[in-house]
Amino acid sequence: MTRQLKAAIIGSGNIGTDLMIKILRHGKHIAMGAMVGIDAGSDGLARAARMNVAVTHEGVEGLARLPVFDEIDIVFDATSAAAHVANDAFLRRLRPQIRLVDLTPAAIGPYCVPVVNGEDHLGALNVNMVTCGGQATIPMVAAVARVTKVHYGEIVASIASKSAGPGTRANIDEFTETTSKAIETVGGATKGKAIIVMNPAEPPPIMRDTVYTLSEFADPEAIAASIERMVVAVRRYVPGYRLKQKVQFDRIEADRPLNIPGVGPRMSGLKTSVFLEVEGAAHYLPAYAGNLDIMTSAALATAERMAERMLRAPVGA
Repeated sequence: MTRQLKAAIIGSGNIGTDLMIKILRHGKHIAMGAMVGIDAGSDGLARAARMNVAVTHEGVEGLARLPVFDEIDIVFDATSAAAHVANDAFLRRLRPQIRLVDLTPAAIGPYCVPVVNGEDHLGALNVNMVTCGGQATIPMVAAVARVTKVHYGEIVASIASKSAGPGTRANIDEFTETTSKAIETVGGATKGKAIIVMNPAEPPPIMRDTVYTLSEFADPEAIAASIERMVVAVRRYVPGYRLKQKVQFDRIEADRPLNIPGVGPRMSGLKTSVFLEVEGAAHYLPAYAGNLDIMTSAALATAERMAERMLRAPVGA
């Protein structure tokens, strides 16, 4: 049997519970060690207990008191940006080398999008998974950027209101700021902008994302091919990730330039429009919650690669 590292999840809400189920069903190098919450009556803690996972409703302080704590190598934090800052500081005092995978927009560690820069941060003690919208759209910006220079990248993430828990709602400002920065630092755009829409429609719609880039003029076929290859790469860990329609292109000529605030008053180039749909695997919530599925799937994919690297390292390294 493949050796596994034990992981703890902080946050027994929608995201944390979905991630727990993924680890229990599909963990290769990672096994569940503990589920941590602050609500003794949460469904996530109840489910974890039924699955023989150690639980505590006393937050990270409770985690530190669990007998399994000394065996935990990786901690996923699915709380909020403010809580993650405190959780990281607390755990770091007790276990300086413990690895944290941050599913909040706190961004203490480097941004990580598995198919774009996942291999770059396998040794980091804290990695940030950006946001659900970032995980869905940054690969598309990066796909354009590996063909030609991207001056501007704008994303609109539309999710079902029912799939947005209290943590997501508390982090709207951090969502837009973190995603915008990651569009630049990971996606490769000179300037990035992010917008999130919580759609209250009934029945709840699945996650849809729109990505616009303005780049140097380049061969549209080369860009479309790059995007299609990236979609295939993302689908390896998010099977419900797909293009909603063919990639669209518009030439913005120099005699009719765009005025993009914060970027430039006279911008010309190739506008690329990408329309995405993300259907969730329905491990915990319905399939419309693709925003949760892509976040937890990306986090697990990143942690699996980190664990694989740690398991291969010589003893004492």
